[in-house]
Amino acid sequence: MSCGVALAVTLLLSDPNVALAAALPPPAADAPVSVAGEPLFADIIARSGALKGVVQGWIEAGVVDQSDFAAGPAFVGFRTQAVELAALDMQGHVILKERGTDGDLKCILRGISEDIPVKIAAVEAAATPAARRVALDELAYLLNDNVEVITAPPQPEV
Repeated sequence: MSCGVALAVTLLLSDPNVALAAALPPPAADAPVSVAGEPLFADIIARSGALKGVVQGWIEAGVVDQSDFAAGPAFVGFRTQAVELAALDMQGHVILKERGTDGDLKCILRGISEDIPVKIAAVEAAATPAARRVALDELAYLLNDNVEVITAPPQPEV
């Protein structure tokens, strides 16, 4: 028995996942490829996740009760980072548009790019703690959505 065959048998017997993976058919040559590992999209994921964490921290800390919250240095710095994220989302949209691939993600990234400034403005305009809470919740949801749409497994075009 050759060493290669012996190694293959050992691997098959030692880890059942190897046997399961070997039994799966290979992906189609034209199957959509995830962009989540590309540097731009990985950066969007990291930034969105970090900003969502900041928003969640504010919600949990009760900053919604502070009437001057949106004028404070923490929110002003956050706004700058969120605007940069919106620009990256638009850049991702343009890249996917130029590739002529992934119509859904392309459109979603454009929508998120356009929605981030709207959600930021809603936080700034909120006149009551309840309104600030709603605005921050919606912003957190949008930032989470930004991560999930990029990391979701790509689906074939129909």
